[in-house]
Amino acid sequence: MSLVDMDPVLMAKLQKQRYHIVGEHGGVKICHWTKESLLRGRQCYKGKFYGISSHNCLQMSPVVDQCNLACSYCWREPHMDALELSDQDPLEMLYDSVKAQRRLLSGFGGNDKVPKDKLLSAQTPKHVAISLNGEPTLYTKLSEYMELCHAHGMTTMLVTNGTLPKVIENLDTLPTQLYVSVDAPNKQVFDEICRPKWNAGAWEKLEETIDLLPSLDTRIVCRHTLIKGRNMKEEHIPQYAALDNRADPDFIECKGYVHVGNSRDNLTAENMPWHEDILEFSNALAPLVNRELLDDSPPSRVSLIGKEIVPIPIPEPTMFFPDDLGIAASVKHLKVV
Repeated sequence: MSLVDMDPVLMAKLQKQRYHIVGEHGGVKICHWTKESLLRGRQCYKGKFYGISSHNCLQMSPVVDQCNLACSYCWREPHMDALELSDQDPLEMLYDSVKAQRRLLSGFGGNDKVPKDKLLSAQTPKHVAISLNGEPTLYTKLSEYMELCHAHGMTTMLVTNGTLPKVIENLDTLPTQLYVSVDAPNKQVFDEICRPKWNAGAWEKLEETIDLLPSLDTRIVCRHTLIKGRNMKEEHIPQYAALDNRADPDFIECKGYVHVGNSRDNLTAENMPWHEDILEFSNALAPLVNRELLDDSPPSRVSLIGKEIVPIPIPEPTMFFPDDLGIAASVKHLKVV
């Protein structure tokens, strides 16, 4: 039994929102774009930017209930005040996550709009987005988990708030693509919108991570979640550029805040930038970091800044999922082509 169990009220809320709880602190939820891919053949911006197949993406977090920040723009459920570093067995976490994904996908089997071969392909994820909710670097066996994902022929996209630099520095296995949320241009704005819970030095820790990034041998993305009137003023652009130049990432994503979920308690609809605002910001930022605006996705209000688009590499599997993880009955008889 865990020293700190997930709060039952929070668990009930997550389950009502169709999360499947994995172990004591983890969770899986079908991404909106996974549904769109299956039902309408649409792909998310990660597909457009990096070649990700949305129907093959597993969205999960090893700690859906814990985070050391209380970001005003976060639309997910608030996290537990108590904090425990989760140490669930990584292979168990992976297999339980895939099993949960298959269970969540099973309902699509009766929908005539969903191609059966595509649904079958979705049963075996090729990409793991470790970003669903909470701060994943609080999972003590994150490195082993990502190593197992790669061994099973899956890429890993790890999204972190960057305030635990020692965890990132000590990862024996790095994610295929590391996202660091750089959502403030300076300490004052960071404290106002990211709202550290316990450590007053969270901004300084984020700066440590930014300075660590150039030494990491993996694909790096700095993500700026932009909130109109809060962290995307004209005077902020050169400050973001200074941080990005220190990080020297492969890509920079400028993504608009969306007024949904719990963020509605903290921000207003007027804080949502239009896609044109994102493009204006991006075009001003790009020359300051010696990069170009490579692409954009209006449905997600996001732009991609970088030097060139390089599809994400998918590892060859050396391990395979066991047969007892379940699979939709409607596609069991099919074979993956």
